Amino acid sequence: MKLHKKILLGSLLCTALVSCSNDKDTSSSNNLQSLAALKSVPLADIPKGFDGTQMCKDVYAPGTDPRGAVIRSTKWPNGSVITVGLYGGSTKVRNKVMQYAKEWSNHANITFNFVTTGTPQIRVTFTQGAGSYSYLGTQALNIPSNEETMNFGWFNDNTSDAEFSRTVIHEFGHALGMIHEHQHPLTSIPWDKNKVYTYYAGYPNYWSKSDVDNNLFAKYSTTQTQYSAYDTQSIMHYSVSSDLTTNGFSVGNNTVLSATDKQFIASVYPF
Repeated sequence: MKLHKKILLGSLLCTALVSCSNDKDTSSSNNLQSLAALKSVPLADIPKGFDGTQMCKDVYAPGTDPRGAVIRSTKWPNGSVITVGLYGGSTKVRNKVMQYAKEWSNHANITFNFVTTGTPQIRVTFTQGAGSYSYLGTQALNIPSNEETMNFGWFNDNTSDAEFSRTVIHEFGHALGMIHEHQHPLTSIPWDKNKVYTYYAGYPNYWSKSDVDNNLFAKYSTTQTQYSAYDTQSIMHYSVSSDLTTNGFSVGNNTVLSATDKQFIASVYPF
């Protein structure tokens, strides 16, 4: 299958914005852009305290309201077997994606079936430099079959297991309809907004003020979102530096499912 890459609304950029040709064949590793080249930036452009963590932005299907694209409306039918195709990446990288994606099935009545033929419901590419992202839940079904619904933009054979775990579980959480935990309806992170705008304006995100507003400060509605108690340990939570809050509040890099993640996904997709 030839998958066509494009710039998506709110694409999950974790490096500089990358414009990809509409006729790019992302199934071939020879056509992938070099992430290393994108990282060749002056030291002066790297914010003080940057820890190298690559963040993702939300992606929404065309015509949807970002604040409405939440788990209630994007849940798969309970017990679904969701087909997944992997296009590109090395054998090691593909195996790691399959390994960590299945973590969700240990706690939820949902199965990811990785296939190599047909038109899978979730189509994963490995376009280097294009960030990591996923459509929320069943929104993937509305995406043209020659386009990806998920991308991993920085994986290679040298990627650590902790990073495979952190990013794969997070993106497949989105694929099950889970939102970012820092946008939980009941959260009250004491952001120092001016510092946050400045931080995310620099390398490697280059986010505009509206990007920051949409991806950090905006919250989902309690009436539209199925949610558990706010969980700083959630795999769906961004890391939060104490330098970006007014009272020293911080969240580390979560790399595995938390106890609350496991309980919550079991309530969304019960056995």
